[in-house]
Amino acid sequence: MRVTVTGSSGLIGSALVQSLREDGHDVVRLVRREPSRPDEARWSPADGCVDKESLEGADAVVHLAGAGVGDRPWTKAYKQKIRDSRLVGTRTLAEAIAAASPRPRVLVCGSAIGYYGDTGDREADEDSPAGEGFLAGLVRDWEAAAAPAREAGVRVVHPRTGVVLAREGGVLGRTLPLFRFGLGGDLGDGRQWTSWISLPDEVAALRFLIDTKIAGPVNLTAPNPVTNDAYTKAVGRALHRPARLPVPKFALRAALGGFADEGPLVSQRVLPRRLLDAGFRFAHEDVDAAVAAVL
Repeated sequence: MRVTVTGSSGLIGSALVQSLREDGHDVVRLVRREPSRPDEARWSPADGCVDKESLEGADAVVHLAGAGVGDRPWTKAYKQKIRDSRLVGTRTLAEAIAAASPRPRVLVCGSAIGYYGDTGDREADEDSPAGEGFLAGLVRDWEAAAAPAREAGVRVVHPRTGVVLAREGGVLGRTLPLFRFGLGGDLGDGRQWTSWISLPDEVAALRFLIDTKIAGPVNLTAPNPVTNDAYTKAVGRALHRPARLPVPKFALRAALGGFADEGPLVSQRVLPRRLLDAGFRFAHEDVDAAVAAVL
């Protein structure tokens, strides 16, 4: 296949590109700077521009670009940047795909389980309603921004990704130094549910969505979500370090602003019903096995 990828320098994008290339697929990376390599093509979401050749020969487009949700405190300006980076980018790409000839067969357009808001102890799947808050509203608008491609007859699938477990980055990667020094611990009271997925399973699921006929939202989370306390203990066991120093809620809120109450402190018990029903097999269904595998 020929696959065009945005966000290819990020945690998930770089792993996906590597996986596709190892299996002999041709990958074109859309970048916002001037291309410097043969595998790169330029796009400028703010200007509504996408290199036409990068799309017209593609079998699939995987769109993963967007400002990091948890990279900075949620100021008003940064929340606007998060929205613009997803909505403007998705709309620009979807319109370019709709105008391409021939069009790619599928657009795998990144999304997030933030759609469900705080589910408490309740299980949520793809049929569950949207929640409340900034992230839930963002995901609704983000997925809607892909409408031009969908209306042009392109299969559009929205992988709603949970917490990705990887040594190279994400929540686990950023907190590993603390755990290695024995400073890891629960976030808040530790009772909130964490819906996680290992990086290898995330990449495998994205490739599965390219190859199957699924359209619409698909949860990319392992079948067995765990409480934050159980997740913390799993990391401690994998590193053979104690994990007994909880981070109080007030400290998280002071450091992260509004993201604390929609990110690390929110409870999301999300299940991958559509992936399982379609026959996808997870390599890591148990959090202990997943943490051990990625470390």
